[in-house]
Amino acid sequence: MGLALWPTWPVALASAALLGVGFGVFTAVDFALLTDVLPDAAHRGKDLGVLNVANALPQVIAPVLAAPLVAHLGGYRTLYLTAAATGLLGAVLVRRIRGVA
Repeated sequence: MGLALWPTWPVALASAALLGVGFGVFTAVDFALLTDVLPDAAHRGKDLGVLNVANALPQVIAPVLAAPLVAHLGGYRTLYLTAAATGLLGAVLVRRIRGVA
């Protein structure tokens, strides 16, 4: 959100550092939870492969969705605000998870 409000080089550096730390923490916790909820120990390799595809697919789709936002709907400010809103929505939806079966 900082880049959407203050598009300067120092804010870009601070945002990159914050994003890196946040993504690292998220990834560590995410994979720990994923391995806890896998149903069968004998098929964990296959299940982790499917999860890897599910993790990589948004990286393929995101540029396709981002290009119209940047080119036609307000530029990078719109892209950053949309990304922030999507992240907040994901956080709200994850809070509803109480446990695993």
